[in-house]
Amino acid sequence: MSARDTGTRGTPAPGPSTTTIDAMVAAIRSGPRGPGIGAVFDLTAVAELRSAPAPRWRGADRDLIATLFDQLRHTGSSTAADILERAVRDAAGRTPEDLTALGERLFERGWYDRLRPESLRLVREHVAAGHTVVLTGDSAEFQLRPAATALGIPHVLGTRPAATSDGLSGLIEDGVVYGPEKAEAVSEFATAHEVDLARSYVYSGSAADLPLLSRAGIQIPVAPDPVLAAAGAEYGWATPAVATRTAPRPADYARTLLGFAALLAGALYGVLRKSHTRDRRAMADALMKYGTAWPLRLCGIRLRVTGAENARGPRPAVFLFNHQSQFDVLIVPAVLGGNVTGVGKKELIRHPIFGPLMRFVGVTFIDRSNTDLAKASLAPVVDTLRTGLSVAIAPEGTRSYTAQPGKFKKGAFHMAEQAGVPVIPVVIRNAADIGRRDSMIARPGVVDVAILPPVEIGGGDLDEKVAEVRQRYLDTLRDWPR
Repeated sequence: MSARDTGTRGTPAPGPSTTTIDAMVAAIRSGPRGPGIGAVFDLTAVAELRSAPAPRWRGADRDLIATLFDQLRHTGSSTAADILERAVRDAAGRTPEDLTALGERLFERGWYDRLRPESLRLVREHVAAGHTVVLTGDSAEFQLRPAATALGIPHVLGTRPAATSDGLSGLIEDGVVYGPEKAEAVSEFATAHEVDLARSYVYSGSAADLPLLSRAGIQIPVAPDPVLAAAGAEYGWATPAVATRTAPRPADYARTLLGFAALLAGALYGVLRKSHTRDRRAMADALMKYGTAWPLRLCGIRLRVTGAENARGPRPAVFLFNHQSQFDVLIVPAVLGGNVTGVGKKELIRHPIFGPLMRFVGVTFIDRSNTDLAKASLAPVVDTLRTGLSVAIAPEGTRSYTAQPGKFKKGAFHMAEQAGVPVIPVVIRNAADIGRRDSMIARPGVVDVAILPPVEIGGGDLDEKVAEVRQRYLDTLRDWPR
């Protein structure tokens, strides 16, 4: 995995070396633990940005944000430093808070879907090992911080625009963090945080980071550029295999259109199939059965479920699912079977397709913009549970930007406590692989779902129970059940 594994650090070793993410995870787990070990992730190892399509930016900041996005796409090259200097000059007079907002907009609208899931796995392992984890890059800290937050990385080390009491000056503090300057900045950080770089990990995909890699004990090129790949082969640095982030193909668009048609046809077929019973619940269950099975099949999406027995009892229950994709609305009902409804945002009431279908199956719509109204609208859900009907809800309240679950809200736990029913975690591992957070285009693939044993909510501290349940998600995503 490093030059140290093949001899003295810095001594060339013949031939390239490859490894797998599973092997790297095993090595981290068996290696030293604690904050004295660092794990430095350069942005080039975390995200595939060079091929990222540029969104159409709107608003007064569109020129500045377009420049900042172009800078991200050049990360790992000297051009990135020039573009960043120009962007910081253009931002003169703005406040640091303005830049924070721009960084979040850049991430959420521009490049969250370019994050490598393999890097997220490695970040999880380093965090679990108690290592000091850092995200660095050739970009400004305000550009890096939203990704660090989404990945669970506590430290960010990047370029800092200089500010005065009147706002940003248009200059950069201590120069752009690039090449040898980045290596020096990481070394200073390591000294300040008592991190032993000679026993630490550095991940990068850019040859510009060779000065930084040379200071680490374990060097890991991730999707390396040609120069770094050649250096890695020379020194025997292990390169893990990572998937390429690609745009949907024409076949994916065609399958998705067929899938939407199948959703409507399956829903109608389900209702008609049970219409003779005049039982609305039976018709709703049939709607969900065929209205999910048919589009999933046509879109080439297979579900691999672990712990399916936990979906069948006890009932009623509050089923909690981590929310990654638009297609969770098909995945969750498909794995839970019948006798379940859900909770959705009020905007979906007006959706021409999902609105009528969700109303028919008894979904409760909430106003997420108003906390008091949201709490009030959840009160009928308690009555629904008491009648024997289960409820599925995303405790995060919105779709996350990575497979890492966001902060859990307490509403679903309050409902379960008041109704006297358990919560049952439904852990979805890779729904984003078949449909990104905001994408309506489905890709074929296998989605892994683990349904965990029920958790009783009554009694004890609710905050502790929420933290305990969220930790079950983190543990399951890290060690997937077989």
